[in-house]
This record gives sequence, structure tokens and C-alpha cells, in this order.
Amino acid sequence: MWKFGVRVKIPQAKKRNFAEHRGSFYSDPKYFGYICAPHIALAPGMALKATIYKAELQLSDMDRGYYATHSLVLALHPSETEERLMLRVLAFALNANDELMFGKGISSEEPDLWRHDLTGQIVQWMEIGQPDEQLLRRAAGRAREVIVYQPATRGAAVWWEKNATALLRIPNLKLFQVAATACDALAQLANRNMQLQCLVQDGVVQVMTDTASVQLELHQLVPEITQ
Repeated sequence: MWKFGVRVKIPQAKKRNFAEHRGSFYSDPKYFGYICAPHIALAPGMALKATIYKAELQLSDMDRGYYATHSLVLALHPSETEERLMLRVLAFALNANDELMFGKGISSEEPDLWRHDLTGQIVQWMEIGQPDEQLLRRAAGRAREVIVYQPATRGAAVWWEKNATALLRIPNLKLFQVAATACDALAQLANRNMQLQCLVQDGVVQVMTDTASVQLELHQLVPEITQ
């Protein structure tokens, strides 16, 4: 298999399942540096179809008391929008941790982001958009916490109306919506080499570049917030 002009040898155990995962690189940390980015699509005899994005993320989360800089490598799947890619960056920023990683996400059984503890137990499972309700129930059985981030669009409203009753019964699920206008503004920040600053204070998130800034708040649907 080739990546960026370098031939990568896939272990025999990986080869057995390669046909099932032809559209994605493996994210096994053992091969990090060769096979490190999710959502990279391959076709025999063709160049990579995904577009690589890099982000230097300086994070100041006063609500969590977390301050760090993370170098992120993401791949924009051919079927993915920059809005969705930036929601993945936002999800990382809101849950940043040295163990938090991007999963294969689209067209795979892995989430968009996840975090494991030292025993291999899934601590967090994160999905972007409008995942299937049954997928979320299965994820809730595997992970301590499942989190969904989605744009607050008309489609999301229909999805919520259809799935709300079932989703509210999942005890370890959190579901957040981001205003569609804020998602559009985040997409405008996207470029192949991003320098981002993210400030979180009192539930308000501000994402900044040298030339633009986006401020947003998340609306939590699950669990229900009672006044």
C-alpha cells in the first residue's frame, strides 16, 4: 500500500481485513507517522482522494482548567464538508486530552473521535452529525460516555423528533447542537494549515485565527436540562 509516495507494509493480521477497510488507513498508534490520519480513501492505481488538513490548536479551557497546545492531522473524506471537519476540531477542543484520538469515522465502525484508558476500555465515544440511534445504543454499551455534536439544522430537528424518546433513555449519552450559523462560520476558518486558538469560559466557546473569530454556545438536548 502506498501513502505519500512511501510503500507501507501491512502486517498479515491487517491484510486479512484489508478488503473490508479498503477505504481507510489504520489508526493503530504502532504505525503512527505512516498510517495516522482517519478518513483517507484509496483506490487501486489511483491517488489519495482525501485532503489532509493540519491544525495547531492552542487551547485555554477555563471551565475544565485545561491549557495545552495540540498538533492535529485530519483528513477530509471526499464525502465530507469542511463544516463537518471543523466540528470534529471543535469536539476535540471541548474534550482535549493526550489520549483523545480521531477515529476512522465515515464508512467504518469507529467513531469520529474516541479515547481509551490504559486498559483499552473506551472512555469516550464521539459522533458528529445525525448518527443512527441503534449505533448510539451499541456505543453506549461499549463506552463510559457517548457524545454527539451536530449542527442545529432542519434535518437535525427531524432526526431529533424521530429519535428523542429512545435517546433520552441512554444514561451515558450527551447530545449537543451548535447553531447552523456558527457551523457555517467555523467552516470559513478551515484551510489546509490552520493556526487556531480556542477559549472556553462559562460555556461560551471562541475559536480564533489571526484574521477571524467565531463565538458559539452549545445547546444540550441529552440529558435534558431542567430549569
